[in-house]
Amino acid sequence: MNLLKGVNVAAVTPRRESGHEIDLGLTLEIVDFLCAAGVAGIGLLGTTGEFVHYDFEQRTRLAGLIVRRSRVPVVVNVTHSTLDGSVRLAREAITVGAAGVLIMPPYFFRYGQDDLEAFFLEFAAEAGNGVPVYIYNLPFFTSPLECETACRLLATGQFAGIKDSSGSVDYFRGLMEQRARTPFVLLIGNDTLFVEGRGAGADGGVSGVACALPELMLGLDRAIAERNQPRVELLEGRLNEFISWLDRFPVPVGIKAALAVRGLRVGPHAAPTGPEGRKRLDEYSIWLKEWIPQVLRESKHTK
Repeated sequence: MNLLKGVNVAAVTPRRESGHEIDLGLTLEIVDFLCAAGVAGIGLLGTTGEFVHYDFEQRTRLAGLIVRRSRVPVVVNVTHSTLDGSVRLAREAITVGAAGVLIMPPYFFRYGQDDLEAFFLEFAAEAGNGVPVYIYNLPFFTSPLECETACRLLATGQFAGIKDSSGSVDYFRGLMEQRARTPFVLLIGNDTLFVEGRGAGADGGVSGVACALPELMLGLDRAIAERNQPRVELLEGRLNEFISWLDRFPVPVGIKAALAVRGLRVGPHAAPTGPEGRKRLDEYSIWLKEWIPQVLRESKHTK
């Protein structure tokens, strides 16, 4: 059974008011909120979760707490700047009971396709026996994993699937063609492609928008499954409105601001916001206070 079918959430990671530590209590509150909303699963410490800010001990401790607390499967991003670091994080995630691990290319330095292929294969050989491994393609922040490379890796059968955050229609179509030859779980990681991807047969998504607005993404997913085109168009329009605001801020500032408007504490941002950014955030918050209640009403499941 594919436990990740449907709407999974790319969760934020609240920070403490001082220091560089994760606020564990606030993170648990967000997990409770997401589980109560009915999401299919939670993606922990990914891009939206700002994993790059936290050390090994914080990441492993949070994974253990969230796996125990969550009522839905938790997939943990174990990406590190080194192979050894990724393998160690994966083994810890397996130990605490994660439903799977996400692994993107090692970050910061750029690597060629043959280097990336060797990296993923070595990772799978060292850490992939105890839990499903999902390739995490994130070309905006790491070395781009070309579709041909991803397909070769998926064809080996050593990976459970892929979270593709490229937002590329051509990339998605290439993965769909490969999946017809080699079964694997295909997850949309870029919300701009969610409607088209789910409509074309993607297994689900790992959505940053769903962290702040799980109701919107769940309602949209239902409308797609029911082939209710008027509702799809209505809710996709709302999704695009929200994304247009998110794109004005660094990841995941807009998601955290929306959660704050909904009454969920998220802690301080990782970096300061300049005067223009603060002005935009104020305008955004004012807009959200009127917009969110309307979207929640529209997202309700009505026949």
